[in-house]
Amino acid sequence: MTRIGILLFDQVEELDAVGPWEVFGMWARACPEEAELVAFAREAGPVRAAKGLTLHADRGFADVGPLDVLVHPGGAGTRPQLKDADHLAWVRDQRERVPLMTSVCTGSLVYAAAGLLAGRPATTHWGSLDLLAELDPTIKVRRDDRFVDDGDMVTSSGISAGIDMALHLVARLAGAERARKVRRNMQYDPQPPV
Repeated sequence: MTRIGILLFDQVEELDAVGPWEVFGMWARACPEEAELVAFAREAGPVRAAKGLTLHADRGFADVGPLDVLVHPGGAGTRPQLKDADHLAWVRDQRERVPLMTSVCTGSLVYAAAGLLAGRPATTHWGSLDLLAELDPTIKVRRDDRFVDDGDMVTSSGISAGIDMALHLVARLAGAERARKVRRNMQYDPQPPV
């Protein structure tokens, strides 16, 4: 059983959280013996996202329980986290406990500020690539990658890339056939109209 937690916080970018939720939720619904998914925040309850959608965190930090995968989304709410000593300490603590740390969009900036990406390849939203490099010049910034899988740390570029990263993780954790089934059930077949 793979237990996946998606972190929510004020001003989280909606699709950063909900895109991976759709992928992992589709997997968990189809194969409940393989995956479990939980939404959590510092405190359980409603969370106001970047464009006004209210999401609900089922659990708080204190009762989320052990995770196998942590997804740290991005959004405007990550900017205060870059200087929030308590949040950065919590992220470092998770690194000690959670086998697979992942981020969507500017969630990787938080990992960089916490020192988790030192000397590693990583990516983020195209508008924050320079900031990622500034936060830690040892990071090997992958400017053109949709996501970067560096073993126990996986980062993805902006917003919708979280869906691709999550599908990659389903393939990695449960096999390519399972990921194809999830993708088909979502009817996710990106062919931009413009």
